[in-house]
Order: sequence, then structure tokens, then C-alpha cells
Amino acid sequence: MRLERASGGRLSFEPVIDRFLDAAWAERGLSENTLKSYRRDLLKLAACLDARGRSPASVRREDVLACLAQMIRAGTSPRSVARYLSGYRQFFRWMVREGALAEDPTALIESPKLGRGLPKALTEEQVEALLQAPDLARPLGMRDRAMLELMYAAGLRVSELVALELGNVNLNQGVVRVLGKGGKERIVPLGVESMDWLQRYLADARPALLKGAQSPVMFVTARKSGMTRQAFWHAIRRYGAQAGITRRISPHMLRHSFATHLLNHGADLRVVQLLLGHSDLSTTQIYTLVAREGLKRLHEQHHPRG
Repeated sequence: MRLERASGGRLSFEPVIDRFLDAAWAERGLSENTLKSYRRDLLKLAACLDARGRSPASVRREDVLACLAQMIRAGTSPRSVARYLSGYRQFFRWMVREGALAEDPTALIESPKLGRGLPKALTEEQVEALLQAPDLARPLGMRDRAMLELMYAAGLRVSELVALELGNVNLNQGVVRVLGKGGKERIVPLGVESMDWLQRYLADARPALLKGAQSPVMFVTARKSGMTRQAFWHAIRRYGAQAGITRRISPHMLRHSFATHLLNHGADLRVVQLLLGHSDLSTTQIYTLVAREGLKRLHEQHHPRG
């Protein structure tokens, strides 16, 4: 692979990063959000290496270690450092494979030791309060109620929710077709409540927001465009505050709550795996720990010997 030189004669990182991302997209079918995250992380490394006078072809192990140490001193968590290092490994392995680098500078660098954090789920009472927070007198409130109901009923990721198109929802059969990570498709039941709110949104709020315009996207804004992940993130935090939920919440907590509450009510772990779209059962198994912690709290609260 021929590397391009930046002004001043040094080799430039950015064109190499772009080629790596193109290759990652072609070979592994990564989503746009994942590619953006890789690019952001790699540009962070590139800025550090550039400050050390390093080019893509001259990076050494001590350079990468120095950049990781700089992140840690700045307060970056071990989990984030591990994520950065994972992306850097893939980048440098690709460079070695392409013949642009003699050896992988991350090969002998160990990842930080991580404790396995439990997913943060809301209680069923908190979810109910959150669902009731939007103002149903406004089209935007009706839209947000439908989005919250669907996310909780189907365990969607926020990226899956905002990208959902009209043709992916079948109200007659009561299912939604979801395109997940890596282009994997799954079919998830909607449930009676979310179907009811979707029907109300489609009948009244969506036409009021579009004002005669057309859009393939299920959830639209007053500007007649699709919702963004960031907009829904801000909305759910606002509704959490309105619902009296004092902890910081995120859209992903509804997905965690979906899985945890299913297991609390006796759902089979492999069924939950299919509904979430996890390729590995071990990823789903962590929710059994959350469910177990909830049962222990209930026992302590209500049992006379708790």
C-alpha cells in the first residue's frame, strides 16, 4: 500500500485511516455509527502520534503505550482505554497485512483488566412513569410515547429505532423487522400496548407532523425529517426528569429493562437472546445477574428473615 505524505514531507495518518475504514466496511459490513466511532478513536491516536513526530510507517510500541498513558492521566476509564486499544489493534494489523508496517506495535500490549459491569435497568414502576411522561396533547408527545413504547416492547437499540421505516412494521401480524448490527435481521413481536400506540401515532400525530409531505421513516420530526439518535437521547432524559427518576437514564436502559423484565417474568434465556439479536449467548447471560440482584432485593425487602 502506498502511503501519502502530508505537507512537510511526513506521512499523513488521515488517508490511511480512511482506507482502513473502507476495508473494514467492505470486509465486515460495519455500521456507519461503528465506523464513525473507529474514525474518532483513531484520529485521537493520530494526534498523539503526530505530536511525537511519528508517521503511520514508523509507529513503535512505546509510542502507543505513551498515548494510552496520556489518556489514563487525563482520566479515561479502563473500559474506554480497552476499547481504544481494541480499535488500534485492528488498524495496525491491517497495516501489517497491507505491507505498510513491518510489525504490529500493539502486539505485546495487554488490555486493562476489567470487572464485568452489570447493565443498568429501570424498575417496572420507573418504566411505567417514563412511558406516561410525554404530553399526548401534542403530536411530538404522541410520537415520543409511541417510540418509548416500541423501544421497551421490542428491546430495540436507539439506532434501530430511529432508522425504522414504515415497511418494517407489520401491524396485522404484530411484528417489527429490525436491521441490527452488521446488517443482521431479526423479527420481534410488538405487543398489544406498543401496537395500540403506533396505530394512534400513525393515524393522528405523524400526518400532523408531515403536513402532507412523504417520508419512508417511521418516526419524523416537525421538520418532516427522521429523528436522530441525539434528539431521542435528549428527549428520554427530559422525560426521565419529568417522571421523577433521579438517576441519569439513556435510551439503552430501556433495552436493558426489556431483557431484565422478561427474565424476571420467566422468559427463556435463548428467547431473550433472539429478541435482542445477540450472536453469542454469553452476551445475554449477563442479564440473568441483573435479574438475580433484583430478586435478592425483593427478598430482603419483603421476607421476614430478609
